[in-house]
Amino acid sequence: MALLTDTPARTPSAAAGGWANPSVRYAIKRTGAAISTFIFVLVFNFFLFRILPGDPVALYTRGRNVDPASIRALEAKLHRPIGQQFIEYIRNPFTGNGPSVKYNESVWDVIGPSLWPTLLLVGTATIIATIVGVWLGIRSGWNRGDRFDIISTNTTLVLYSMPEFWFGMIMLIVFAVGVGPIPGLFPTGGLSDPGVDTSTPAGWLNVAWHLVLPVTTLAVIYLAEYSLIMRASIIEERGQDYVQTARAKGLMDKMVRREHAVPNALLPTMTLVFLNLGFVVGGAITIEYVYSIHGLGSLTVDALQGPDVPLLQALFLLFSGAVIFANLIADLLYGYFDPRVRT
Repeated sequence: MALLTDTPARTPSAAAGGWANPSVRYAIKRTGAAISTFIFVLVFNFFLFRILPGDPVALYTRGRNVDPASIRALEAKLHRPIGQQFIEYIRNPFTGNGPSVKYNESVWDVIGPSLWPTLLLVGTATIIATIVGVWLGIRSGWNRGDRFDIISTNTTLVLYSMPEFWFGMIMLIVFAVGVGPIPGLFPTGGLSDPGVDTSTPAGWLNVAWHLVLPVTTLAVIYLAEYSLIMRASIIEERGQDYVQTARAKGLMDKMVRREHAVPNALLPTMTLVFLNLGFVVGGAITIEYVYSIHGLGSLTVDALQGPDVPLLQALFLLFSGAVIFANLIADLLYGYFDPRVRT
């Protein structure tokens, strides 16, 4: 006689997979929210510069000597039906508003060369700030109250309170110009020396040498914030029951910290890193101005001084899209590391 074995019945949700998977539903939901936000930004960006008071032609040509033929062509373009303008804009948001008024080129051709210096500055500073800030927070929070914690916490509080512009000027004066016995060790500005071929290894080193001060300035401000948040998270996790249980089982202190406390404490800091991207880009605008780096920051300042409306619209859309994408990555990573948010 054959023995009957009890096998668990497959639930419809387990058998279906795909859409029934909480991870898939969560990813689709967050991606849809990001797309909806970007569509709203796209529409808002179109109407933002069209509801400004005054004559739009005067706004585009303010402070410039424009020949009558160009003015008539601009009037014909800006006085078209709003629906026609919107359709043209949606087809290509970066060039749908015409070329840059100041540079007389496609806005993307203007943005392209300035994009890489900003990515290099923001990317390097973010990586350094995250690694150092998280390490400081773990070291301080796990050994709360010791000498390292006291010195680290007080120092990061002071650094966190410093404005980027002021701290950048101090770094520039002390380490580039030189003060007293401290010689000027670093370049005072720019991304490389004139005439240096940045496509060669020697050019890469020259760029890296020029980036030391601006990257340090930007990274120090944000690593202080990440350190404080990570320290608070570690202190909170130390008192959780699962940490006490792991210690009661005889696990070494380093293993309890590495395997149990740190992964859970990383979630708030990881989210903050991505959410802070917009503020880091805003800080990069200030840092680029201080150190005379021709990136998106200096390009934004030039566009505001014009004003160069088509260029401003493209920059606004680029910054907004970058922040939305970073928030989407943060949401997906948070859902991956913390299954509770997927339910």
